[in-house]
Amino acid sequence: MVYRALTMDERCQRLRESRIAKGFETAAAAADAFGWNRNTYASNENGNAPFSYRRAKEYAAAFGVRPEWLYDAAGSMLPAAQAGFVPIIGRVGANPEGLVLFAQGQEPGDLAPIPPGGTDKAVALLVVGHSMRGIADDGALIYFEDQRTAVTPDMLGHVVVVEVDTDEVLVKRLLRGSRAGRYDLESIAGPTRRDAKLRWAAHITAIIPPFQARRIIRGAA
Repeated sequence: MVYRALTMDERCQRLRESRIAKGFETAAAAADAFGWNRNTYASNENGNAPFSYRRAKEYAAAFGVRPEWLYDAAGSMLPAAQAGFVPIIGRVGANPEGLVLFAQGQEPGDLAPIPPGGTDKAVALLVVGHSMRGIADDGALIYFEDQRTAVTPDMLGHVVVVEVDTDEVLVKRLLRGSRAGRYDLESIAGPTRRDAKLRWAAHITAIIPPFQARRIIRGAA
């Protein structure tokens, strides 16, 4: 078995993912809620300062994740009691832009079952409104694997989840741009964004219709 060294960037990215999944929109909001020093926590999350395993256990307890996963990416993100579920990290479709609003699922901490073929890196988005009609209706769940990988050719022409260099995460149809490394992002109902520069893109792995989504969402309680 081959092991690879985990980088600080990956560790702080998992910390950010945990905070968002718990329902805190900003690092400052999480720090205030748990009585942490704002600067210390922000430095841990943005990678400017490493955090110890002891601190990882504190963060993990606050955010409801496993400390081994947070610190070393070992095993699943969620505790055994929540195994088989992944976080609903935001909502999408409330406006024609297809903008993902993080930490705004139904309630902070809402979970949904891992979809067929998914992994514990899967996350879900809750569709709100009717701007994605024909692809995902109001109340549906959209799943993708949160692995932050580069665009691949098989994504072209498909509706995918992307992050652009302006920090926005969008659900758009991905098309070639006017030059290498740039992409057009076509809205379901709205203007096309031309020649966007992407940080990452992810295939949509499952869409669960509203009726079934209401039955499978596990609330924060």
